[in-house]
Amino acid sequence: MKIAIIGAGFTGLAAAYTLTKKGHDVTVFEKDSQPGGLAIGYKEYVWDWSLEKHYHHWFTNDKFVLDLAREIDHKVVIKRPKTCVYVGGQIFQFDSPKEVLLFPKLSLWNRLRMAAIVGLIKYNPFWKPLEKFNASTILPRAMGKTAYKMIWEPLIVNKFGKFANDVSLAWFWARLTKRTPSLAYPEGGFLDFANHLVKVIKKQGGKVLFDTEIVEVKDEGKVSVKWKMSGSSEVGENGKWKVDDFNKVIFTLPSFLFMKTAPQLPEAYKEKFARLKGIGATNLVLRLKKPFFSDGTYWLSMCDPDSPALAIVEHTNFMNKKHYNNEHLVYVGNYLSIDDPRFTMSAEERLKLFDPLLKKINPDYKNNLIGYELFKAPFAQPIIPTNYSKMIPPMTTPLPNVYLANIEQVYPWDRGTNYAVELGEKVAELVNNK
Repeated sequence: MKIAIIGAGFTGLAAAYTLTKKGHDVTVFEKDSQPGGLAIGYKEYVWDWSLEKHYHHWFTNDKFVLDLAREIDHKVVIKRPKTCVYVGGQIFQFDSPKEVLLFPKLSLWNRLRMAAIVGLIKYNPFWKPLEKFNASTILPRAMGKTAYKMIWEPLIVNKFGKFANDVSLAWFWARLTKRTPSLAYPEGGFLDFANHLVKVIKKQGGKVLFDTEIVEVKDEGKVSVKWKMSGSSEVGENGKWKVDDFNKVIFTLPSFLFMKTAPQLPEAYKEKFARLKGIGATNLVLRLKKPFFSDGTYWLSMCDPDSPALAIVEHTNFMNKKHYNNEHLVYVGNYLSIDDPRFTMSAEERLKLFDPLLKKINPDYKNNLIGYELFKAPFAQPIIPTNYSKMIPPMTTPLPNVYLANIEQVYPWDRGTNYAVELGEKVAELVNNK
């Protein structure tokens, strides 16, 4: 079959890899100049490795992506970095049962109660009953208001903003269940891993077109895809656009873009799935001459309702700084609705916003600042309300030869490259068996 895949994130690449391996004629269209989707990376000329625009790592139980890395012979680094929380202006390690039980800001009773509830949720194999409940309603009742308001409420509010009270307990379950003390990272960075996958896809006979914009997908027995390549001499009927026919199309971008691109979709379908909501991500990446954290912390969750950031992540306390010209690389990250005024801020404005917080942790950081970059993704985190399983769009669509596989379908798990790979493999098998 001749198959088009729209989007070269890890869902699209995994689908392309699976389908080319089975002998299909596959073309991947990607609007960006590089593969990787939300895990896309960039590279300063003095670095050996690339860095993700938005912080990424794998857990050691991320079977699908780790199996894929093994299959294409891409090396993976596994380490146990230090994870902490920021409470009351102080940093506390919070990455093991021992550290939780030693946490000094809560009474022993509150620590034991919180640890018991977290453990009960984490090791519960049945997530479906949990999706009927809001996390913000059940958690304070179960673990106590004191622990919830000190640790968990600021994290949920800082992440989801105005949607914080809508989030399902099943989402919280997935976040706890997936976590492993050790983390994994592809050698060379996620961009290197994505480029490696592109090479394998091409070797298997597939095509991957970058800087390529898709404007329309129509299903009329065969599927026509209208596209153009930036700066390309390719011409279509109107002198700008090219139209190609395919037997099947897999669309891996968010549902709202699918609905804009496929005009034949029924209004009832559009109405139903237009209700799905999501928020964007912003990350300010600091390049420093010296470490930002004095204690080797990799991940700092900001348990402060007034914090301008959700997390501060020192990547080079996870991966060796030698891969980045001995620079110390720090993310200051947030999830924001695109209508939030902070989403449109410049890099300079963001640094000014974060500066008081950063100085509290490291008063000298600005003297070590080499440079900084701001990255934004308008859709990075689906909102997972109660009973979300009834809202998920299926991979099959009203257009019989067009399939949908995107971030909104990885439920009950949270978004991430592991589940993007799993979804890509699933939709590839579905298309292959049709």
